Amino acid sequence: MGFSISPAPHDESGSVSEAVAEAVRVVRESGLPYETNAMFTNIEGEWAEVMAVIKQAVDVVAARSPRVGLVLKADIRPGYNDQLTAKVERVEQHLRQD
Repeated sequence: MGFSISPAPHDESGSVSEAVAEAVRVVRESGLPYETNAMFTNIEGEWAEVMAVIKQAVDVVAARSPRVGLVLKADIRPGYNDQLTAKVERVEQHLRQD
C-alpha cells in the first residue's frame, strides 16, 4: 500500500520534513517491508497490520500538526509477497527487451 501524509506546515518555512520523518520512523520500526520516495511511502503486509501502522503514522504527525492530509493507494492481492521489488523488476525486464 502506498501512502502519503501531508501535515499542515507549522513554521514559516513551509517545511514538513520533520513531521514526515516521524511518520517514516513509525513505518521503519514496524518491521514491515517498505520503501520511501519523494512522493509516497510504500509498505507491504496484511491489511490489518498495514492499516495499524498507517494510523500510528498519522497519529504521530497529528500530534505535531493541527491538520493532516492522507492519501492511500492499495493493491490488494492476497497470496503475493515481496511485490515492492517484484513489480519494478517486471517493468525493468520489459525495458531491457526494447
